[in-house]
Amino acid sequence: MSLSDDPHIDVCQDIETGLKAEYERHPTLTDNMCIFGLENAKVAAKQAFGFARNEKPARNSVTGGIVDWCVHVATERVDRINALTLKEFNARLDKIMRSVRRHSKDGPRAYYEFIRHYVP
Repeated sequence: MSLSDDPHIDVCQDIETGLKAEYERHPTLTDNMCIFGLENAKVAAKQAFGFARNEKPARNSVTGGIVDWCVHVATERVDRINALTLKEFNARLDKIMRSVRRHSKDGPRAYYEFIRHYVP
């Protein structure tokens, strides 16, 4: 699915707004840490909807904001706006993680350098 075909591209933008804020709040946040935060955000979002009770999302002082932001976006959007499902929300997190991995090949904070010009 291309960006122009994605009916929930605005969800990606909402998530990236929070990621940009976390990169700016934590100068030590690297792309690899961002991926770690997003992976744990998937578990935390599932738990917010009553799933994944046997899993424990990991967090630390740098990645906790990523987890919290993603759960906030999920609880505001899933089953409420534009028929977004939890599965579709987590697919958007996967899409963002792929982008972070792709950009991280250019440096430890290359994803931030990419999104800071496009995200408010």
